Amino acid sequence: MKFFLSLVTQITFLVLCASCTSTEDHKIQDDPASSTKQPVKTYIPDDGKCLVFIGQELDAIGGVGQWSDGYLDHFDRPYGFTMYTDLMPGTESFGFTHRGLDGLRTTDNWGDGPSNMSIQLGDPDYAGMALAIGLDLKGGHEDRVAAGEHDSLISSLGQFLTQHSTREIYLRIGYEFDGHGWNNYDAENYIKAYRRIKDKLDDMGLKNIQYVWQSKGRGVKVEELDAYYPGDDYVDWTGFSFFAADNENHPMIEYSRKLGKPLFIAEATPILVAADSDDGAALDFRQEADCQKAWDEWFIPFFRCIESNQDVIKAISYINCNWRSHVMWEEIPYFDELDVRLQLHPWIKAKWEEKMSEERYVLADN
Repeated sequence: MKFFLSLVTQITFLVLCASCTSTEDHKIQDDPASSTKQPVKTYIPDDGKCLVFIGQELDAIGGVGQWSDGYLDHFDRPYGFTMYTDLMPGTESFGFTHRGLDGLRTTDNWGDGPSNMSIQLGDPDYAGMALAIGLDLKGGHEDRVAAGEHDSLISSLGQFLTQHSTREIYLRIGYEFDGHGWNNYDAENYIKAYRRIKDKLDDMGLKNIQYVWQSKGRGVKVEELDAYYPGDDYVDWTGFSFFAADNENHPMIEYSRKLGKPLFIAEATPILVAADSDDGAALDFRQEADCQKAWDEWFIPFFRCIESNQDVIKAISYINCNWRSHVMWEEIPYFDELDVRLQLHPWIKAKWEEKMSEERYVLADN
């Protein structure tokens, strides 16, 4: 879930963020997955199986270069990893001015930690892993995409993805399309933009992309799902965000079942909130008591949701993040006091490893 704070807050953090924002270019290395010369598979797991992704920036995932204390440095490799980019040139975010396709070929930080997919895709530790990409269109850019103003960026994205044509890609176009408090997408132009992106990538001959249509977490209305649906020919997977435990009964589950589409819980991290509140409790996974509380109140409902809907929920992505270290979330009560990295305490690490050892959860090497 990506939010913008108020203009005043952004100005306050401008100097701080400028020091942590990098636009240095990195040579795109050959993708180890491409060296296999094997055609990409379109993999929808059988009922009872679930693909495991980890996100959602370099510090959180780790396993490469200076980023060496993330998930990959402590656990078996997941099936895939989640990162973000955008079609939002000119948009300001915490001292960073988006150019469009940020974090794809360059190391960029728009307030939520450093991102550079080309580094990961060129690293042997990521070989064979699928990639889920959140493609941001907010700030009115769904209108510009729909009007054809960002066609050159879409072509550039397609060229990048062509370099990784043997790797499985899950593209979440305008993720959390119904997040009116932060994305504010116009339904008509959102659908036009979504379709335009897919049509243009199809025209480039890309066959390795699964298109994911992702709703927000709490407060979803079925009428809005209807209003924003791009159509059966444009959606391979549905999705939603699982933050509060009451998302165990998210409307997208039954909606996906009726559509006959597999469902991706594309963003998930433990947030403990009351049913009528958006003010999350602090969680620090260096503390065993916090780990146990989160497991009882969030992880158990989360896994119960997956396992009781095995006919439709086929993939998940856990956000292994120290949220409170990122300026983007400093004034968002959902995330501002969270450090939910699974490697921080032996108790939570063991519980997660035990769960991931179950046959239903599909990792990179099984």
